[in-house]
Amino acid sequence: MSFARLLRLARPEWGKLAVGAVFLAFGSGATLMYPQGIRLLLDQAHTTRDPGAIDRAALMMLGFVVVQALSIAIRYTLFTTAGERIVTRLRQQLFARLLDQEVAFFDERRTGELQSRLASDTTVLQNAVSVNVSMALRNAVTIVGGVGLLVYTSPLLAGIMLTVVPPMALGAVYFGRKLRVLARESQDALAAASSVAEETLSGIRTVRAFVAEPVEAARYAVAVERAFELQSRRIRLAAVFMASVSAAGFSVATLVLWYGDRLVVDGSMTVGGLSSFLVYTLMVSFSLGALTDLWADLTKASGAAERVFELLDRAPSMPPRGGLRPDDARGALRFADLSFSYPSRPDVTVIDHLELDVKPGEIVAVVGPSGAGKSTLASLLARLYDPSGGRIELDGHDLRALDPTWLRQQVGTVAQEPILFSTTIADNIRYARPDASDAEVEAAARVANAHGFVSAFPEGYATKVGERGVQLSGGQKQRVAIARAVLKDPRILVLDEATSALDAESEHLVKEALDRLMQGRTTLVIAHRLSTVRDADRVVVLEGGKVVQSGRHASLMGEEGLYRRLVERQLMASA
Repeated sequence: MSFARLLRLARPEWGKLAVGAVFLAFGSGATLMYPQGIRLLLDQAHTTRDPGAIDRAALMMLGFVVVQALSIAIRYTLFTTAGERIVTRLRQQLFARLLDQEVAFFDERRTGELQSRLASDTTVLQNAVSVNVSMALRNAVTIVGGVGLLVYTSPLLAGIMLTVVPPMALGAVYFGRKLRVLARESQDALAAASSVAEETLSGIRTVRAFVAEPVEAARYAVAVERAFELQSRRIRLAAVFMASVSAAGFSVATLVLWYGDRLVVDGSMTVGGLSSFLVYTLMVSFSLGALTDLWADLTKASGAAERVFELLDRAPSMPPRGGLRPDDARGALRFADLSFSYPSRPDVTVIDHLELDVKPGEIVAVVGPSGAGKSTLASLLARLYDPSGGRIELDGHDLRALDPTWLRQQVGTVAQEPILFSTTIADNIRYARPDASDAEVEAAARVANAHGFVSAFPEGYATKVGERGVQLSGGQKQRVAIARAVLKDPRILVLDEATSALDAESEHLVKEALDRLMQGRTTLVIAHRLSTVRDADRVVVLEGGKVVQSGRHASLMGEEGLYRRLVERQLMASA
């Protein structure tokens, strides 16, 4: 099934593969005719003793060598290039399919495991559909042609030699099934080890801060040891199979040589005929041995193909695109009887029958204790998840009826810890709109109070930010993220605790930039700090996934309730 799908992926390369198959036939034919030259050469030497006939036989053999060499080079180039293109196409399709999956899919899987599918599994398939396929076809042709010529040369000896073929075929099927299971298990174990490595290396600063290097090294050692144990079992099984095949093949060759010598002695066979028969026997034996090696590789590739196609076949629970695309968005929001539990924790209710209406252009601050559902509300608004119950409406449209790509173009987010990519500052800002000009990027940076520090760098906007932006301070990363949101020009803005991790000076610059960004946009401000919510049009207080208070800051401070207690705690903590 998996290989049939790989062949379907190969359809665009069938022209190249067909030409390669022609040269494979030429090369295999030249290889199979070479022993006939040996037969002529030896028989001419022992019978006619004609130097001219000997010379012609030798030239014929050299001709076979030339044809074989050229055919091998062309066949290898065509098959390998086609295989590389097939796997490149497979990697592209797999990565695109991964990007289509819903966020809950990534919540339940490790990044390292998915990276292993893209790297390790596709590399195994790369060998299978390029070099290994070419070698398998060549050896198969050699076996079929060799057996035919063995029968032509001496039916009696051929019958003796072929006694080993059926047992070898049955053994290949039996061992192949077991090797396939072990190959899949070992690849899964290797993916788990890769996940441990990716998790540790991406969090190396935390590892270093807690002096946890020995712990992480031991955790990785356990994971790779598990992969090694499974690989060792696979290797031992393959070794038994290959040893059995080799012993059977050479035993038959010995038997053929013994009985062939007796035929030469009684005149039933010439020396040249026996020599060519022995060469054919060795060719068939070596080709069978090579096929057993390739069979082990192909069973390993089959396990990798199953995992790759499992991801390719997975339909995302949330469609990545498709739906209504209104001409514009006013920004009116309604959260109606909204309930939500994360798919990975379905028994834990995060949002519980929440009701909230937001007018176009209104700035609403959402506050509450940790775990009240504030950030979850932001994730639902961007439709990273769908509600478990109730609905969210934008301008009267249920979000589930809107095209997700159109919706996310209307929503801009500035998070507490913005994610920057390991490229330049300009590229990170332009991520919101790839076709933006340098002037537009700079204008967005000015609005975000970022142009000053960016222009102070020797390379300016071409400065590399490092992985996840580690070469920038917290305030600088935040302002780059704000510039990105400015360039996106969304109708709805979500500020998810965007200043909570900053010092006073950085907070002032970021808040000034955010004030500019919020003008005329429907804004949800998720925050703990009093300075962030004081000027909001309305403050909504969440507790246990429900709205427990709503109003302006001053009026809520005049009431006994959760908001007042939160503010007083913050004032006491800062005193």
